[in-house]
Amino acid sequence: MKLEVLTKNENQKVLNLIIIGIRDLINYKNLEPGDKLPSERMLSEKFGVSRSNVREAIHKLELYGLLTSKPQSGTFVANIGVIALNGMIEDILRLEETDFKSLVETRILLELKTARLAALRRTDEDLEQIKNALEAYKIKVLNGEDAVQEDLLFHLAIAKASGNSTMNTFMLIITPEIITNFEKYHVCDIGLAQEGIIEHENIYDAILKQDPKLAKEKMKTHFKALYQYCYNIQ
Repeated sequence: MKLEVLTKNENQKVLNLIIIGIRDLINYKNLEPGDKLPSERMLSEKFGVSRSNVREAIHKLELYGLLTSKPQSGTFVANIGVIALNGMIEDILRLEETDFKSLVETRILLELKTARLAALRRTDEDLEQIKNALEAYKIKVLNGEDAVQEDLLFHLAIAKASGNSTMNTFMLIITPEIITNFEKYHVCDIGLAQEGIIEHENIYDAILKQDPKLAKEKMKTHFKALYQYCYNIQ
């Protein structure tokens, strides 16, 4: 069965099945760190999926440090014990079940930290990008337009200014899910968007003044309504 055109949920199920298949293959063949996996073509035929699906699953396991790929050589089991590998794969599969509340909690934790670090580390260039994103958000809101994308660009600019590439990457990972859920749950109504202008300006001013405590405080205030809304969802 070849699966070429898939919805997001279908694609995720296929990736999870491939990841489980690779895990079972490693266990069945008692593969050790440094041992080579079958080729993408062979895995594709074994699991009945496309090679692009196999490649995507392998890439995900590489990101978590469970596999390593070497050009012209193939894919190998990383230097990690089998028990740890199985446990990490179970965690990876559970990560795909993230709900809206979990996303909000994660985003708030990241945002409080990035706001504080941005106030300490921001450069003039960072400050300009944050301001430009703020202005773009204001224009959309004042024109009565949907400003969800501009809101997130403002926060991503702050994440970049934090100087922490890992936090910035995490923000980029969860951003598509946040956008989807904002639209699904209608979080950003016009009232919240109007308040958002003032809150964004307060955050920007705190970063401008290089006051990490104030930046964290203003970011926390900014997310108060979203946090409360999230936990009212049945």
